[in-house]
Amino acid sequence: MRTATERGLGTPIPKDVKLFTPEDDAKLRDALRRCSPSTREAACAYRRTGNPEYVPTIVHGLIEHYVERDLRKKLSGADDNLRLVEDLAIDSLTMMEIVFLTEDVLQISVDNEELRPFRTVGEIKKFIASKLRRPASSPELVFLSEHPK
Repeated sequence: MRTATERGLGTPIPKDVKLFTPEDDAKLRDALRRCSPSTREAACAYRRTGNPEYVPTIVHGLIEHYVERDLRKKLSGADDNLRLVEDLAIDSLTMMEIVFLTEDVLQISVDNEELRPFRTVGEIKKFIASKLRRPASSPELVFLSEHPK
């Protein structure tokens, strides 16, 4: 459980959120060592804060990591309508590799059946963002101004 000094007083966090330790930071950076520095920084910032604003950068960076080098130019200047198969040549095996790393980085679980409808980069971003949102009936929140005993 987190203490009052970790995110600022009065900030609600789920009880089940695990503290992001320096060891976690090192492991995450190692897992992402072949990704861009901006991807590594966004992933670490997301794991420290849980801020969903980092998710598009993370997803973009993970896809970029697995796309053939000559196709990365398409990804860098494109919008969310970029097609995974037709534009980026991402096959099902590559998609699974992207998903495995995404699960590890964002600490989510994705079922194989959930992958079938993805056709564009934007669909992946929306899906991941929806997986990270907690429903209203999520675990009880603890305010950091409350000190656990």
